[in-house]
Amino acid sequence: MNIKSLLLGSAAAMAVVSGAQAADAIVAAEPEALEYVRVCDAFGKGYFYIPGTETCLKIGGYVRTQLTVKENAFGRDGKGDYDAQSKGYLTFAAKNDTELGVVSGYINLEADDNGVKNDGSWINVAGFDVGYFYDWFDDGINGETDELGSPKTLQNSVRYTYDGGAFTAGVSVDELTGGYTLKSNDDIGVGGKLGFTAGSVSGWVIGNYDFDADEAAFKALLAAGFGPGTLQVAGVYATNPSYYWNASKWTVAASYELKATEKFTITPAAQYWGDYGISEFGNFKGPDAWKVGVTAGYQITDGLRSLATVNYKKVDDNGGDQWTGFLRLQRDF
Repeated sequence: MNIKSLLLGSAAAMAVVSGAQAADAIVAAEPEALEYVRVCDAFGKGYFYIPGTETCLKIGGYVRTQLTVKENAFGRDGKGDYDAQSKGYLTFAAKNDTELGVVSGYINLEADDNGVKNDGSWINVAGFDVGYFYDWFDDGINGETDELGSPKTLQNSVRYTYDGGAFTAGVSVDELTGGYTLKSNDDIGVGGKLGFTAGSVSGWVIGNYDFDADEAAFKALLAAGFGPGTLQVAGVYATNPSYYWNASKWTVAASYELKATEKFTITPAAQYWGDYGISEFGNFKGPDAWKVGVTAGYQITDGLRSLATVNYKKVDDNGGDQWTGFLRLQRDF
């Protein structure tokens, strides 16, 4: 009995000790502290820190639905064309401070019924832009009447811009593909830009050269605060058709954006072309043309706005005429 009691007591003691050791070995890990998104105010409104990094990210874009109307189109008198379109647009901007200054990266994505496409992706550092982005010839005046851009203004480029506040200057080298050229589909172009700002007056002039076409195009814009709105005048001159400009020998356009109320703007505009069109020999030779129109925009509420435009274009010497317009609803974010 004594031996049995001793064995049972020893077993019980060992169980207690073993149980205590097992209990001590199981230690519940403390949950990691959550890292909440922090606001980044170093680069303006809308940026936040990517968790775990010192990089600031901004996401924006819009959702747009639009009804476009074309009546009495060239060569289609008495017929009309109605087209409903919707698309979404996303922009991403990432920035952080480095020993080289601010390093930025941008991605623009456009999605519609035809799918998703890259509408720009490039790097910016120390005044240099490198990647896929719109060139300077894409810039126009206020309103939806002017036609001052090229057939294609989005390409891979290397560009440097000096920003001195009141004075800016820049140079660019562009890979020209998929646009208008006289000899081939692959081309190289160069461009330069000078700009200024003096109070409510600003302006710039650009010059671009297409090596394949061996032709140059020049564009200038002047803007000034005038009364309750902004007056803008722009013009283009080209030696002959090239990737950068192939509509006419010259053109001039003007618009006045009138801020009628805090939410409502109206912008009448007009444009005139000289030697509109290209001859069979590949140079500018044709009648003159002109266009007039008006654009109205209304801020319905915060983040929601509408835009409408009506335009009339006439090509002289029985070149025909055309009515165009659209009604747009857009949600910005």
